[in-house]
Amino acid sequence: MAPPGRLRSFRESIDRVDSTAPQLVYLLSDATGETVEKIVTAALTQFRGKAVRMKRISNVRNKNQVYEALDDALEQGALVVYTIVNRELAQLVHDECDSLGLLHIDLFTPLLMRFSEFFGHSPGETPGLLHGVDEAYFRRVEAIEFTVKHDDGQEVRNLHKADIVLVGVSRTSKTPLSIYLAHRGWRVANVPLVGGIEPPAELFQIDPSRVVGLMIDPQRLMELRASRLRNLGQDPRTAYAAYEEIENELQIARKLFRRNPWVVIDVTGKAVEETANEVLVKLHLK
Repeated sequence: MAPPGRLRSFRESIDRVDSTAPQLVYLLSDATGETVEKIVTAALTQFRGKAVRMKRISNVRNKNQVYEALDDALEQGALVVYTIVNRELAQLVHDECDSLGLLHIDLFTPLLMRFSEFFGHSPGETPGLLHGVDEAYFRRVEAIEFTVKHDDGQEVRNLHKADIVLVGVSRTSKTPLSIYLAHRGWRVANVPLVGGIEPPAELFQIDPSRVVGLMIDPQRLMELRASRLRNLGQDPRTAYAAYEEIENELQIARKLFRRNPWVVIDVTGKAVEETANEVLVKLHLK
């Protein structure tokens, strides 16, 4: 039960809150709180018209911390969302929210109970274990978002933020290779080499040990480009797919790669997975 003097109703608090202010969501966690924040953030994308502010309260491990957090939430008329693996402490949050009339959501207990039934034993109740799993997952999500934004020479100002930068002429698998590496958790940018256009200056200002030049056999590249044009309903007999033009492009690319201390990989006949592995090995990332 709540200590005396704490049983002010949630409705009274709501009535005193400024209706024009952002609505508050209190996030309680017995670990870092990143898991609950990311889940709530994802849910809030379905309510874009609402002004919402979140307050994250991490490392909630005892009753006094619960009482203090819920008193504050009550004062602010907030919704309480919590991920607490300790059953006794989670039950306390539930009971206190009920007594105070606070709207609340327990993200963990129902899931843990179902897993207990499924596996036939109780959970370990160790705070922070999920964070390690989530950290890897959200790192991949972040890497994919970064890679998509930096595909095909976009946002070259941020090349220094990339873990890997791929450089090559058109149709050397820069985009599929970038996305594959991003799914492995690497932030990748790729820069196309286009005839008559100088590569961006930013490419030569970043750490060269993170740059990979992609080469390919000219005959194979001609086939890939011709196939691409046919798929687009265009005439494959253009300069883009002409063997002489392709040889010239590759010669310029080769000279550029020789002038810089970059890793160079030939992608001819290789699956994306094979090339990705070679990139990671040669950059000493694996």
